[in-house]
Order: sequence, then C-alpha cells, then structure tokens
Amino acid sequence: MDSAHFHFHDELNFFLPRRQQDTTIEHEFSWRASIKDMIEALGVPHTEIGLLVVNGKSVSFDYIVSGDDRIEIYPRFDTPNGTAPKIRLRPPYPGRPRFILDQHLGRLAAYLRMLGFDTLYRNDYHDEELAQVSHDDTRILLTRDVGLLKRSLVIYGYYVRSTHRQRQLEEIATRYNLLTISEPFKHCMKCNGLLEKATKETVLPHIPAGTAARYDEFHRCLSCQRIYWKGAHYQRMQELLDAVMNGH
Repeated sequence: MDSAHFHFHDELNFFLPRRQQDTTIEHEFSWRASIKDMIEALGVPHTEIGLLVVNGKSVSFDYIVSGDDRIEIYPRFDTPNGTAPKIRLRPPYPGRPRFILDQHLGRLAAYLRMLGFDTLYRNDYHDEELAQVSHDDTRILLTRDVGLLKRSLVIYGYYVRSTHRQRQLEEIATRYNLLTISEPFKHCMKCNGLLEKATKETVLPHIPAGTAARYDEFHRCLSCQRIYWKGAHYQRMQELLDAVMNGH
C-alpha cells in the first residue's frame, strides 16, 4: 500500500471534513490514479483548483500520483509559492463571463441577468445537460452540487457557498469581478433574451394606464416581449445592487 500527502490551501478547506482542514492529509492507495481523481475522491472538485504542486514542481491534472508524493493544492494559479514554471490547469476564461445555473439557483440567475450577464437557467436541467452545455458553450457552471462539478466535461465551474440569496450574488460578483462590467437592462430577467429600448407608443397597448402616465422610458425583450420600466421593482433591484456594491 502506497501513500501520498495532500495539503489543501485557503478556501479549498471548505470542502474537507473539519479534522482534515489546514493540515496534511496522508492518503493511502493501491491503484494507479491521476492527481485529479485522487483530489476529487478527497472531496474537492477540480473546477475549484488553480495550481497543483508535487514535490516542488507544478503539474497538470493528468499527473499520476506516486508513493511518498507531497502534493500542495491551491485555489488560484497566481499563488506566490516560488514554483516555476507553472502549468495552467485550464485556459483563462475568454471574454465576458457567461453562466449556466442548476435548479437550486433560480433567484441568483435572475440577479445575474439583472446585472446584464448572459445566464442560462431552467428548473428541469439534468446534470448531464448542465455539464454538456457548460462545456460546449464555454459557460461557467454555478451549482450547489459538488458532484456536478466533478464531471470531467466541466472546465469552468464554482460551488456557491452561501444559501442566502443576496449573499450568493455578493459571492459571485466578488469572485468574477462583475460589478465593474455590469450592464443593467441588457438581458431579460425572465428568459435571458436581449432587451432593446422601446418607445412609449409601441408599448401603450401592453402596459397599465397608470404606468403609462408615470413613466416614459421602456425596454422590451426581443424573445418573450416582456416590457420593463423603472418602477418599484426597478427601485428594489437598484437597492439590492447598491447593497452588494457596498458589501452589506
């Protein structure tokens, strides 16, 4: 029986039992396995890992673990640990973040659309479909299911820690630096379709008379035709964004 020594750093300890957090884990094995498979067997999905260092050298996910290996696992590629050269575990995410969310994160999906981000969500997605779409469309998979993030198809993914709706938005906005690139009134909160400005005359037959009397600026979804204006719902949205930006 061989054994290797694993040390998980920083927020990766979130996925470990308390007795294994912030310490070196001795992991026994009698089979040939990649470092990715062993790490995920210990509970940490590969999508959360940014850098792997074995016996002082950076390695990729397909590295085959040997007995007595000393393995350091970091959440970020830019960890200043003195290792050079560093091997990237995945390419940097290309361009503006686009998301796909599992069935437990419907409200977060609406919030991300509200901020202007292309966000796919259905309450009937199967795990296989979530992984496949994430891979094929180069979307960041957000989920509360650790097992889903262990699927090899998923390249970009994140486990949402919080169960509180506003804190979930704060968490994702911070991780992906969304507030500096947000574009409200770009995507429909209901269907994710693109919004366009609409004249008051064209929306008059579809809005309440009181709304027409109070507001002059409107947007319409190009997909589902839903109409938006800066009413009470917009004010609540703005208050939420202000709270997220201020860290409250």
